Amino acid sequence: MAGSSFVPLSTDNTIEMPYGGELMLLPDRGPVLYNIEKGRLETLYENPFEPNRPIFPVAAFNSPGYVISYISAYQENESAEYLPLFSYGAAGWHNGVFRSAAILVDSERRQDIRLMKHEDVVSGVKKMQITMPGNRLRKHLEKCALEYGCPAGKNFFLERFEAPLPVSQYCNARCLGCLSLQKNSQIPCSQNRIAFTPAPEEIAEIAITHIKRVNHSVVSFGQGCEGDPLMAADVIERAIRIIRSATSKGTINVNTNGSKPDAVKRLINAGLDSIRISINSFQKKCYTTYFRPVDYSFSDVKKSIDTALGKKKFISVNYLNCPGFTDTPEEMEALTQFMEEHPVSMIQWRNLNFDPARYWKKMCSNSRQGMPAGVERALSRIKKKFPNLKYGYFNPPKERFK
Repeated sequence: MAGSSFVPLSTDNTIEMPYGGELMLLPDRGPVLYNIEKGRLETLYENPFEPNRPIFPVAAFNSPGYVISYISAYQENESAEYLPLFSYGAAGWHNGVFRSAAILVDSERRQDIRLMKHEDVVSGVKKMQITMPGNRLRKHLEKCALEYGCPAGKNFFLERFEAPLPVSQYCNARCLGCLSLQKNSQIPCSQNRIAFTPAPEEIAEIAITHIKRVNHSVVSFGQGCEGDPLMAADVIERAIRIIRSATSKGTINVNTNGSKPDAVKRLINAGLDSIRISINSFQKKCYTTYFRPVDYSFSDVKKSIDTALGKKKFISVNYLNCPGFTDTPEEMEALTQFMEEHPVSMIQWRNLNFDPARYWKKMCSNSRQGMPAGVERALSRIKKKFPNLKYGYFNPPKERFK
């Protein structure tokens, strides 16, 4: 399903479920199925082959690098509560394998779990314990890698690709789908937020170590286990200056909500190479409904992008995709207008980790949305309109900016 649209799955609009994806059962919901014999949609609450046995929808949480094109179709029971913070791609079974409604947007194997063997991560953790025994950020990343299974945390200890640099305890947004903090909400957070602010020297030690060990390396502020990094701009600015006094190699990136243009300017002047700004919608009302800004507005986000554009920095949009909203005519028009006014370098097509039915309801309560065109069609239309716009999923190193 996508919004109010229901689409039968076929081999044309699905792919074999990518390695590393997971299947999830959706409680308190009945699956919407297409009865081929009767030629109609039906919602089931009991297994037709085993009467009185309940049946549930199944959704796919696909591997990184894939954006979902349809949601698993279901109807909620009256007692249904919010789904946990995952994306819920449509899934099916064909010729002995599971298939999912997903589109590959980044083939890089940066977060391929087959390349992240647990024993290798543990070995890397032990090595770093010896190398930097007193570094609190190193200890925090151990928990990310070993307890939460964070691919970015694992990559630091495996000496690969991109290393995370979580810093900020605070945020000036109250995102509906915040992974690290949910106040007065039915939704459990996915991981605990960092409980301290690392010193600039601790941050720089992690970053410099990673840059020196990895070719075309990336180090990124702004992770799922923290608030927004611009809230800790003073610390980050000092850390960047230490890093850049030691090496000109490596790409220093920040993932942020882009709420503080002045802070963005300071970080760029200190040596920041790229910035990724998270946006769920280019429609102001819909953006505000999801991010719930505390002391900034969508206009500040655009000012941050313009600041980075003026400094000729590489800018990505972390576009939180939800089929049935992202591909509506209204959202596509808003994206097109935004791109014409603020020509960013890249869109990272990410999956929105939030209960899709509740999300559609909240978005449509603020702004009426038309019939979705389909995510695959939306990607094609935007790419045709802006042929130089990069598509992807991960933050690229500066060697691949052009």
